[in-house]
Parts: sequence; C-alpha cells; structure tokens
Amino acid sequence: MGFGPSGFCFSARPFMRMKNPYFNPAKKHHRPDGFQNNYMSFRGKRWHEILRWRWQAWRAGHPKPLTKPIPVTAPDLAFIQANAKAGLIMQPAMTWIGHITVLAQIGGLNILTDPVFSERCFPVQWAGPQRQTPPGLTLEQLPCIDVVLLSHNHYDHMDEASLTALARQKGGSPLFITPLGHKAWFAKRGIHHVVELDWWDEHVLEASDHSLRIPVTLTPAQHWSARTATDALRSLWGGYAVLSPDCHLFFSGDTAYSADFVDIRQHFAHVQSPAQGGGFDMALLPIGAYEPRWFMKDQHANPEESVQIFQDLAAKRAIAVHWGTFQLTDEALDEPPRELAAALRRANLAPERFEVLAIGQTRLVPRRA
Repeated sequence: MGFGPSGFCFSARPFMRMKNPYFNPAKKHHRPDGFQNNYMSFRGKRWHEILRWRWQAWRAGHPKPLTKPIPVTAPDLAFIQANAKAGLIMQPAMTWIGHITVLAQIGGLNILTDPVFSERCFPVQWAGPQRQTPPGLTLEQLPCIDVVLLSHNHYDHMDEASLTALARQKGGSPLFITPLGHKAWFAKRGIHHVVELDWWDEHVLEASDHSLRIPVTLTPAQHWSARTATDALRSLWGGYAVLSPDCHLFFSGDTAYSADFVDIRQHFAHVQSPAQGGGFDMALLPIGAYEPRWFMKDQHANPEESVQIFQDLAAKRAIAVHWGTFQLTDEALDEPPRELAAALRRANLAPERFEVLAIGQTRLVPRRA
C-alpha cells in the first residue's frame, strides 16, 4: 500500500510484481521489477511496524498542537503576474504556495514544483490528511505555467485534480517533466505534453522567445514511490537541477539524507566553478514529516539533515518546504522551523541562508553573476 504520503508502503508479494519496462542492468538503481535508491535501500514497512508507530503516537499524544499559527501572507499578485510576462528580464523569484509547491520564476519561465491545491492528499477527498493552511496562490491566481516538475507519485506530491486543471489552463498545457514511469498515468487522463527522465538525464527547455536554452536534469533522491497496493517502487522518484543563466535552481523533491547530494554537487562542478558563478543559487529543501525517526529516516530528512544537504550541495541559499500544510507525521506542524533554526545555529549558518517563508510569500533571488 503506497497511498499514505507519510510512509505507508507494504511490500508487494512476489506474485504481484511486474517487470520494469525501463530496466537497464548497467544502472545500479534499476531493478528487474522497479527501482531502488543508490545508498540506502528502501523496503515497505510491515503491518506490525505501522501498528507500532500508530500505537506509540497515540500513547504519547502525537502530534502535539500548534504553539503558534503557521505564517500565511497575501501573495504579491501584481509582481507575480508582471514578472511572469517579463521574458528575459524576469527577476528570479520563488513563491511558496504551501507544502512542497513553489512557483519558480527564472529564465523567462514560470515553473511549478509538485503542484498540490486539493483539500486532501489522498485517493479520495473525504478521507486522509487534510490541508491545515490554504494555498498561497489559488489555481486561478497562477500565471500561465510553462513547466511542471514532478518529483514522484505520492498523493501529497502528485495530485490528480491539480495536474489535470493545469493541463487545461487557458494558455495551453504546460510541459510536465517526470521521473520514469509516469507517462502512462498522464496519458490515461488525456495529458500528452510529458517528458520522462531517468536519474542524470537532461531535458533542455527554451525560454519564451527561444533565445535561451535551459537544461533540466533529474537528480537522485533517497525516497520511494507507490500509488496503490501493488506498484511500490515501480516508478522512479528524484529531484531537479534547473540551470538557467540567471539562477541555478535545485529542487530536492521528497528525500532522506544520503550521499547523493555530494554526488550532485560533484556532477555539476564543471558548470558551477567560482568563475562561473558558484553553486546553486537557490535550493528548495524539505524540513518536515520526519518523526518518528525509526520509521521515517530512510525517506524524509529532518531539519538537521536538511542543513547537511544544503552544505553538501554548496548552495548559496535555500527555502524550507514540505512543512506547515498537511499533518503527515508525529511532529507538531509548526515544529520544523524551530528545529531548523537550532540546526543552523549548530552549523554556524546565518538564518537568511536557509529561509522559512510564510505561505504566499515571494523571495527574490539575486541574479546569477
């Protein structure tokens, strides 16, 4: 069972396993029946582990209530809409819409990460984790989206209602970029403007006036995939590096900590030397859905591990995502920013290097030198 966004995955029985149509024995993350992580293999949790988690949470009274409201601010719609039409003079900017959904405006393009605008992240809208804070922008308030970056197929990242609405936007369907194994899902819903990538594969975007080419690379992450009881690890997961001349953006997707992020820094070192402007100008990194650690450590980074990811990437700045929207795990909904602040102090990093935004807030990113 893989439709629990907070780690409910039960190992499929052998008779339920199917062949991986993308299988390449030369790639270590490929398996004949699916995919696996580079450094720490993920296995579905057993029933007794699920019950242990829920029993311990109930006895401890988890999750604890909020100590203060999640910050929400009115979006700067005038700036967002004007910037969306600015072409190559667009100001690089990130607007946090909530959970892991971010509107990234770079290279003359409007890019959306893992769009989730629904009230619940579950197969049905009458059950499952319910949104605790409203989206910072509604679907109707979005500018025309050029590209959607999809990290994996969990319901708190791959929301059918949001994706189909975007495919019907007035300006025409955006390009949906996904890891391997999702194209058929989109096709069943009449969405065909889709590109699938394997880890380290690159797809080149063109700016609105076709004068600028922007490579997008799918990068490894420490996570897993499942959308039903029988498709665990059948589709790939990952993050993205978007190397626009005005902003090198990294979007991790869902991930635990692993050595993958050192690999990512090394992979792009040839285009991120000091003379070329240095490392990633902005990283979108998850800080929530991490307790209890014995259950979540192989799939979700906690704030201290996210700071380590930030350092491994040698990124200039980061924005915290994947918190404050859905109550998925045991920590209080407002705990991750406090733990992030403590982790930054221990690492001797200024808080503005790894920033917590209000939902709906826009952060301008200095243009890459």
